[in-house]
Amino acid sequence: MSGTGSVEELGAHAARARAVALLRIRSRATALAILPAGAAVVLLVANAQGRLDGSAWSTVSWALAGFAVVVLLVAAAVAVAVARARPAVSPTVPLTEAAAPDLYRLVRDLADRLDVPAPSAIELTPDCDSWLEDRTHPAARSGAAGAAEGMPAAGRGRRVPAAPVLVIGSPFLWWMRVAELRAVLAPVVAGTGPSAHPDIAAARRFVRGLDAAVADAALPGQGFVRGIPTAFVGWIAKVMLRGCRGHAAEMERCVAAAASGRAQEVDYGLRIRAQEQVGLAYAGWDRLLTRVALPAWRMGRWPSRLDAGVVSALTELSRRDRLAEGFTSRLGERPACDLIEEPGAADEAASLLAARLFHGGPAETGPGWAPVDWQQYPEEVVDRKWRSEAARLHQVLDALGVTTSVGRPGADSPPVPTLARVIDHLAAPGADSEALAAGIGAAVARDEAGAEPGTAPGAGSGGPGGTAAGGSQAGTATGAPTGTAATGTAATAASAAGTATGLLDPWGPVPLPLFPLQPPRTGAELLADHVVAMVCCAAVDTAGAAPGLDWLDGPALLVDGGRRSDPGAPVLSLVEDGDAEPLRSWLTEVGVRADKPVRLG
Repeated sequence: MSGTGSVEELGAHAARARAVALLRIRSRATALAILPAGAAVVLLVANAQGRLDGSAWSTVSWALAGFAVVVLLVAAAVAVAVARARPAVSPTVPLTEAAAPDLYRLVRDLADRLDVPAPSAIELTPDCDSWLEDRTHPAARSGAAGAAEGMPAAGRGRRVPAAPVLVIGSPFLWWMRVAELRAVLAPVVAGTGPSAHPDIAAARRFVRGLDAAVADAALPGQGFVRGIPTAFVGWIAKVMLRGCRGHAAEMERCVAAAASGRAQEVDYGLRIRAQEQVGLAYAGWDRLLTRVALPAWRMGRWPSRLDAGVVSALTELSRRDRLAEGFTSRLGERPACDLIEEPGAADEAASLLAARLFHGGPAETGPGWAPVDWQQYPEEVVDRKWRSEAARLHQVLDALGVTTSVGRPGADSPPVPTLARVIDHLAAPGADSEALAAGIGAAVARDEAGAEPGTAPGAGSGGPGGTAAGGSQAGTATGAPTGTAATGTAATAASAAGTATGLLDPWGPVPLPLFPLQPPRTGAELLADHVVAMVCCAAVDTAGAAPGLDWLDGPALLVDGGRRSDPGAPVLSLVEDGDAEPLRSWLTEVGVRADKPVRLG
C-alpha cells in the first residue's frame, strides 16, 4: 500500500468512524425520548395482566404514560424544528455552466482524474478561500437570490442538488493562472468523494440542522408565545450540539486529510507554487479592501472591479518588494478569469456582494450607492472624501466658536475655510483638541444616524465597525480553507432568514455588514483624518496637487505626477502634541498656501 493511499484510506476510515459516532448521538437522543413510553407500556401491560397489585401501581403507570406522551410530543417538536430550520448558507454569486463552460469543464476533468463525483454547481465568494458547501438539507436554499446579467442563480427552478456546491474565491480567478487554479482546487474537489458516503452525509445534515435550530432560536422579534418554545428547542439543540462538536470537528479534519491524500498525485509540484499565490492574493485582497474599497464605501460608492484591482495591487507590490524572478513571466500565462464568459459581470457582482458583507451597502444601486470604476476613483472618491471631511471640520470649528485665526488681525471677521485656521487653533497654547475631536466624533455619529435605512453610510460614516454585525451564526461544521476539502457550513455564512428580495439579497432583513473590516474609529483618529483631508484640499487648491489612487495604500496626494509622502505623521504631531512645525515644514516643501481659502463640499 502506498503512503498516499494509506493517508487517504486512514482519513476516510476515521471520518466514517466519527460520522457513526455523531449518528449514535442522534440515536441515543431518540432512545432517550422513547424510553418513558417504553416503560409506561411495560407498566400498563403488567397492570392489565394483574401482575402489579394495588391502586398505587395503576396511578404510577398512568402518570408515567402521561409523562411519556409529553416527552414524545416535545421530541417530535424538536425533530420538526431541526428539520425545518434553515442552515446557514454562504453568501455567494451563483455561476451557471452557460456563464463559465470552461471553468465547469476544468472542474469536471479534475473530478474525473480524482475519481470523485463532480460538484453540482460552482459559485463565487468575495474572499480568498475555496470550499465545498452542502445544500442537501431540506430547508437549505441558495446563498444568493440572483447574479449579474448572464449569470442567473445556479439551480433556480431545479431540485436541490445531491452533490455539494464548489465555492471559489473570486480573487483567485483574477490573480491565478489556469494551471495554478486547478492545482489549488484539486484537494477541494476531492472532498466530493467523502461527501457521497451516506454516513458522512447524514452526520453533516444532523449537525447542520442542530446548528440552524440554535441560530433560529437566537433570532430577535419572535414574541413571547413563540419565543418560549423556540428558546426551549434551541436549548435542547445547543446541548446536543455541544456533544457533537468534538466529533464533527474531527470528522471534517479527517475528511480533509483523506481528500488531500487523494489529490497528492494531481499537479503536486505546481500546488506548492500555487499556494504561494494564495498567500499573495490574500495579502493583496486585504489591502485592497481596507485601504481602497473602504474609503469608497464610506462615500456611498462601491468599486465595481475589485477583483481586477487585486491584480493591479499585487503587481504594484511585486514592483516595490521585488518578489520572485518568475513573478512577471507568470502574468503572461492565461488567467483563470478567462474561464468565465463575462468576467466583468462576475467581477461586478462579486464586488457588490463584498460591499454588502464588509460594509453593509444596499443590494442594488441607488442615488446614494453607485458603482465607480478605477478611472473615476480619484475624482469620485478621493477628492469628494477630502472635501466632505474638510467641510465637516470647519462646521465643528464654527460650532465651537473658533475664529478665522488666533492672535492675528481680523480675528473677529467671519470664519474662512483655510488650513491656517485649523493649524492656529490646534497649535494655540491651551488649545483643547479633545473638544474638537469630540465634536468631530459627534458630527460623524449624527451623519451616520441620519442615513436612511437601507442606504449606504455617507462620507462621515465611522466605518463599518460602527454598525453591529448581525445574523451571523457560529457554525460547527465550517467550510475548509483552501487546500483542504471539508464540506459544511462556511465560516462566513449568515443565518438564512427571510426570503430573497432582490439582486444579491439572500438574507432579506438580516442586518449588515456581517464582517466589518475595521473597529470603530476614536474621536482623535477621526480628527487626524479630517485634518489630513484639509491639508490635501489645500494642496490641491493652492499647490497644483491632484487626488490619486495608490493600489496598496488607497487615496494618495499627487504632486507633479508623483505621490508625495503622507502628511499623516506631521498632522499627528499637531493633533496630539500641538506642534505645528513639522506640518508647516511639509507645507513649505510642497508649496501649499495655508492662508488661502479652500473649496469645501
